[in-house]
Amino acid sequence: MEAARGDVCAVVVAGGSGQRFGNPGGKQLIDAAGKPLMSWSLLAFDRAPSVGHIVVVCPAERTDEVRRVAVEPFGLSTPVSFAAAGETRQDSTRSGLDAVPFTCAFVAIHDGARPLITPELIERAVAVLRDTDGADGVVCGQPAVDTLKLVDEEAVIQGTPPRSSYWTVQTPQIFTVEALRRAEEAARAEGFVGTDDASLVERAGGRVLCVESPRDNLKVTLPEDLPLVEFLLGQRQ
Repeated sequence: MEAARGDVCAVVVAGGSGQRFGNPGGKQLIDAAGKPLMSWSLLAFDRAPSVGHIVVVCPAERTDEVRRVAVEPFGLSTPVSFAAAGETRQDSTRSGLDAVPFTCAFVAIHDGARPLITPELIERAVAVLRDTDGADGVVCGQPAVDTLKLVDEEAVIQGTPPRSSYWTVQTPQIFTVEALRRAEEAARAEGFVGTDDASLVERAGGRVLCVESPRDNLKVTLPEDLPLVEFLLGQRQ
């Protein structure tokens, strides 16, 4: 089903330091196939019919630069606001969540360094969340295809779990605003730090589903990731 325009807020997290990428200023504004890396994600959410607002989470001191370089040149029709990045990814997500308009019932958390997201995938994931009774969120990803090994601190293999029970996950991760706020509040009160946003909702008793997404929904983490991402972006133009 096509989602109603306006009740999903995309929170695009672009607050990383770029240490692993080797760019002290962060990687969100580096050129990727002719556009700033994070602009590709903003354009995808702008073109998704269900998205009525976008929040960009970035370092407070770079807000003007991000607006000028990554937002204003692309004529987005969706309203865009900004929130200050925190010390950790979880802090940044919380900051973005605090900026979600009260008119939005759903929030889609997305990595700004994951530029291959498409409006079609966004809409499909939102539809699964809407159409599944009792669901608090959905996570995009794929069933694991590689053999997995459980190892100890010295990298000694302790077991080989069945990969049929495992998925590798990406973003967007989409939740009801109520469920994510409840999970964030519980995590903050108890000092819990999760590996992703879904882990907070799961821990709070929420029901989160996996939605299969293309394997090319890649994240740029290291310099060697960029050429492949640029090639794939170029194929779409």
